[in-house]
Parts: sequence; structure tokens; C-alpha cells
Amino acid sequence: MEKICQSCGMPMHTTDLMGIDANGYKNEDYCIYCYEEGEFIQDCTMEEMIEHCADFVDEFNKEKTEPITRDQAIALMEAQFPTLKRWR
Repeated sequence: MEKICQSCGMPMHTTDLMGIDANGYKNEDYCIYCYEEGEFIQDCTMEEMIEHCADFVDEFNKEKTEPITRDQAIALMEAQFPTLKRWR
């Protein structure tokens, strides 16, 4: 099963995408864009994170054969994010 960031839902295909704990080790739960030196980079609500991630829908669509709209991406994140470790 592919690892996904438990904050933003981004797939972590390689260990290079894993965030870093305070002790300098890779963190398997959070990506480099959400987590650094043992802390979340952004102090935000789940709703703010969804809006932030929705800004990257064009980047997400580059890997897809069937692109989705920003509204579709938001709906998917609103369903997924409450299941992620950071937002439970």
C-alpha cells in the first residue's frame, strides 16, 4: 500500500518526500511540505489545508488521464482528510 501524508494526503512515492522528525530521522506519516524538524510547517485548520491543497490541482492533474476540477478535488479532500491522522 502506498504511503500518503497524514496531513495533506499527498502520495509519498519515495523516502525523499517524507518529513523530518526533531531527531533528524524520516517521518513516515508526514511529507516534507507539511512536517519539518518534528513540527508542522503550517499552523492551520483542516479546512485551510484543503483550500491550500486545492491550489495544486493542476499539478495533480498532470499525472492523471482524467483531470478533475478544483471543486471535485475539494470534495475528495473533504471526504479523505477527516480520516487522516492529523485531522482525526
